[in-house]
Formats: sequence, C-alpha cells, structure tokens
Amino acid sequence: MDHRFWMTGTEMDAIRAIVWMLIAILIGLVAHRVLCWSVARWAARTGNPVAAAVVRRTRRPAAYILPLLAMLAVLPNIVLPEAWTRPALHAVGLLIIAALAWSAIAMIRLWGDLVVARHRIDVEDNLLARQLGTRVDILSRVAVTTAIIVAVGMMLMTFPEIRAIGTTLLASAGVAGIVAGLAARPLFENLVAGIQLALTQPMRIDDVVVVEKQFGRIEEIHSTYVVVRLWDLRRLVVPLSYFINTPFENWTRRTANLIGEIYFFADYTVDVEALRAELPRILERTTLWDRQVQTVQVTDATEKTVQIRALVSARGSAELFDLRCFVREQLIAFLREHQPDALPLERTWQRDATPRATAPAQNGAVRSQSV
Repeated sequence: MDHRFWMTGTEMDAIRAIVWMLIAILIGLVAHRVLCWSVARWAARTGNPVAAAVVRRTRRPAAYILPLLAMLAVLPNIVLPEAWTRPALHAVGLLIIAALAWSAIAMIRLWGDLVVARHRIDVEDNLLARQLGTRVDILSRVAVTTAIIVAVGMMLMTFPEIRAIGTTLLASAGVAGIVAGLAARPLFENLVAGIQLALTQPMRIDDVVVVEKQFGRIEEIHSTYVVVRLWDLRRLVVPLSYFINTPFENWTRRTANLIGEIYFFADYTVDVEALRAELPRILERTTLWDRQVQTVQVTDATEKTVQIRALVSARGSAELFDLRCFVREQLIAFLREHQPDALPLERTWQRDATPRATAPAQNGAVRSQSV
C-alpha cells in the first residue's frame, strides 16, 4: 500500500490546531462586528455622543483584540506540535500587548476629544476652554508616549535574552526615572517640559505669542515641540523646553484684550485738544474698539516736530491691528482736512533772515509759511 497520502499524527494535530485557530479568529471578528454594530446603533438611537466617540476610537483596535483573545482561549485546549506551542503562545502574547496598548492610546485620545468638544475655543470668551484644551492636549500626548514605552518594555521582557533592556525602558517610564535619570536626554527633557507646561500653563492653545521676534499664535502642542502659526501663515516649530528656559511674550496670558499705540508726527502748531476731541468720534465709527481705553498725548518733541501718541484698546490682537490702522488713517485725514498747517513742515531761513516754513501744497507746488 502506498503511504504517501497518509498523514502522521503530528501533521493531523497541526491541521486541527490551525483549523481551531481560524475558527477562533472568525468568532472574534464576528463578536467585534456584532458589538460595534450594537453600540453604534444604540448611540444613534439615543444620540449619545460619548458612545459614538467610543465606537469611532476603539473600532480598529478591538478588531485585533477580540480575535487575539479568542485565540488565547483556544490555544491551551488544542494539541500543537511541541515545536509550535511556545512560539505560538509567545506571538499571541506579543500581539495582545500591542493591541491593548493601542486600545489604551485610543481611550486616551477619546478622553481628550470629549473634553475638548465640551469647551469650544472658537468663541470670544475662550480662556477656560484654552486652558483645559492645552492641559488635556499635553497630558494626553505624554500619556500616549508613556503607554508606548510601557508596551515596548513589556514586549521586550518576554524575551529572556533582552529582558534587561525591557526593565530599563519600564524604569524610564516611571516618574522617578524620568526626573532622576532621563531629564538630560532631549526626548525626556521635552516630556518633563510638557508636564510642566500642562501644570503651570505659561502658554496655551491659540495664545498670541512673540517668539524669537516672530508674532503668531500657538497652533499645536506636541510631546516634544510646539507649532506657532505666524501672522503670514508660516509655521515656527519650537522645542517644548524653549518655553520653560527662554523668556517670550504672551499677549493673551490672562485676557485677550490689548492696548495699542498709534504714533505720528505733527508741527508745533497742531491743536492737540482738537485731536483729543476727534478720537472718540473716530472710535464710535468702528466696532473694533472695545470701549475701554482711548487717549491722545504728546510724548516727545524734537527740533522740527512733536510726537503724538494715541492709545486705543481692542478685544484681541487681530482687532487691535486693524483698529490701529483705522485710527491712524482717520487722524491723518483729520489733520489734512482741518489742520493742514499742522502737518510736518520743513523750516528754512531766507536771505532776509526771516525764518520760513515750506511744505508741499495740494497741487504739487511748494508753499511757504512765515514762522
């Protein structure tokens, strides 16, 4: 009899093990589909945003965790070839650790999404929302990095040959390890800086800052760096530790409203009181002014002109810039129409030793004025 088509007992055991593992994977996938469908339908029927967010964030990692758990339940009850048993259990254990870490990361991000969704920053009074958003963003990124380090350490500890490396990584994930031994490393130094920023909050998401003489807004805060959106839409990437070790300007630390200055020069004949009376009328014509600060002062005097400063306030930096430009244009127009002689003049001495002043006339000719 030809025995080439007969399989040995070991081969039959291997085939049965593969079939049972495939069945376990199928059961896990079916359970995942049924569970996600049930929760999603319940969320849609009740309008529960939390349940919908849970399904959205955990759908993909659960697609791996449930089949792996089913395989882990089946493996002790099937007969595997001796050479397969240990590697199979080891591989499934590694995959479960990775899937659980993925799920933990998804839950951390889900928590961040829910907190941020309840506090909008696209409103005028958004100080509390920006405080919570910044704290949640930084802490969630630190937690995600810590979860990855812990998962990699646990996976390495399953290998006897490199268990020491896994132990070192796990020690690095602890607070004592970070503070005592790893603060000198750039990565962990920025992680520590991120924790400090989350607790002290010298700057927050959407804060208006001046960094390295660049004006912009805090757009993103990552585990090791911060993205600043500059006024011309360029992005300035700054390490987190910069905001702990280097002074910088924060224009919205407590409140968003700001005071701005408008400087211009005029002749000594200018009527300052008329300018003081005109400024409120100018500000009443715009919604950019927050009705808090408005004043006109002479802040300097040179041998030719006087320097006039107008102070105005606005609800935010963008409104303040537009308000300053508007007030400057209107004050110049007021001087040109009502006090043309108060525009800066260039004084010269004529041959008769009588001081005179000349300035461009409206038609382009040179006019003279006695002093």
